[in-house]
Amino acid sequence: MKDREADVSASDAGVSGDGPSRHGGEAPRPGRQAAVRPVNGHGNGDAAQPKGKTRKRRKRRRGRKVFARDGVQLAAGGKPAESTVPVAGPAVSLKPSNPVARPEVAEQPRRMPVSDLPVFAALDLGTNNCRLLVAVPGRPGQFRVIDAFSRIVRLGEGLSASGRLGQAAMDRAVEALKVCSDKLRNRKIKKARLIATEACRSAANGAEFIDRVEREAGLKLEIIDRQTEARLAVSGCGSLVERDTDGVVLFDIGGGSSEIALIDVSRHRSPRLANHIVSWTSLPVGVVSLAERFGGRTVTREIFAAMVEDVATRLRSFDGRDRLAHVVSSPKFHLLGTSGTVTTLAGVHLELDRYDRRRVDGLWMDGTSVDRMVEKVLGWDFQQRVANPCIGADRADLVLAGCAILEAIRAVWPSERLRVADRGLREGILSELMADDGVWRRNWRNGQRT
Repeated sequence: MKDREADVSASDAGVSGDGPSRHGGEAPRPGRQAAVRPVNGHGNGDAAQPKGKTRKRRKRRRGRKVFARDGVQLAAGGKPAESTVPVAGPAVSLKPSNPVARPEVAEQPRRMPVSDLPVFAALDLGTNNCRLLVAVPGRPGQFRVIDAFSRIVRLGEGLSASGRLGQAAMDRAVEALKVCSDKLRNRKIKKARLIATEACRSAANGAEFIDRVEREAGLKLEIIDRQTEARLAVSGCGSLVERDTDGVVLFDIGGGSSEIALIDVSRHRSPRLANHIVSWTSLPVGVVSLAERFGGRTVTREIFAAMVEDVATRLRSFDGRDRLAHVVSSPKFHLLGTSGTVTTLAGVHLELDRYDRRRVDGLWMDGTSVDRMVEKVLGWDFQQRVANPCIGADRADLVLAGCAILEAIRAVWPSERLRVADRGLREGILSELMADDGVWRRNWRNGQRT
């Protein structure tokens, strides 16, 4: 959310931070080894096999065993896992492999050692989460995550009632940011962007908190406006909008605000999806603020309906909501959600025993499936939500508020297709930092690494 190296697209960091298993703590310390699971009863699966008989099997299997620790995917022996996804065009499923053990193929372009590549970082302090990604550029439009961190801090707890950040909430956030600061100091960072969003934007003491972070954690955070937040969310999800798409409503349901961007690609498409935003809005309501006003632990159907109507009223005042009217009825139109709400529903839909980003990110859900999942979660009491491995205690009191925001969005832009994105602002930041720095133009010539 990890001392690991993984190829990811500039809009697709291999680790995001919205599912319960991703909230976990820090990455393993450098040099820490992941426990190796015995294969066929032996501590070392390859060593136990007879020579000659399994040579091909060993080659296929070598480097593919991946173990999870604190939401970090590590290859056997503690080696980082690798994932690759293109920034634009059809999404490719993430397939773990071991870049160290995989044999080189003569036709493949050579890979520059990670130590020789410029390092970029993106930090997002939101109303609910604190998340960090550190990455190096890969193939054009891709990057490799070499470190990351994610922790729920609930910085916006109590903000909707008091208008101020609470002391305990600020303390939690500062402690998480100190971890991020340590990680950044251990790297030679070429460029970084450290942002704070709605909680710091709207709190009366938001600027004071930013000063405290600089004093105590040594990080200078930038409070971004809502338009920038919407643009970065779009930049982070570019590869999930396929080439034959006409239009998309992308939404990011946050803790204190929800960003919605209408994207029209029916006429042409440039490399930056954010260039095609025709209208956007930022609702000053998110899962934390909505749950605090209506209650999150005990949610009756009447309370849920009231939450949906609260959000729907805000959407009715959005003047640009009809800018995609010419494509909404097209089969090439769909919704794209990037938030803990949609990733949680996707995990419930897949009946996962443990949240798995590789199965969730890029998943398509039809309207009937979304209806069924919302109804299912609405029918659970608080303890049943806690018991679900894709919700857990951290989200049990927030998930229905997120579902209410989702339902209000679906009512305005009805679509039979919803695509789930486990990615967001940090991926968008890294995409823009690397593109603006020109790393892909400098490091590649005619498809070869230079």
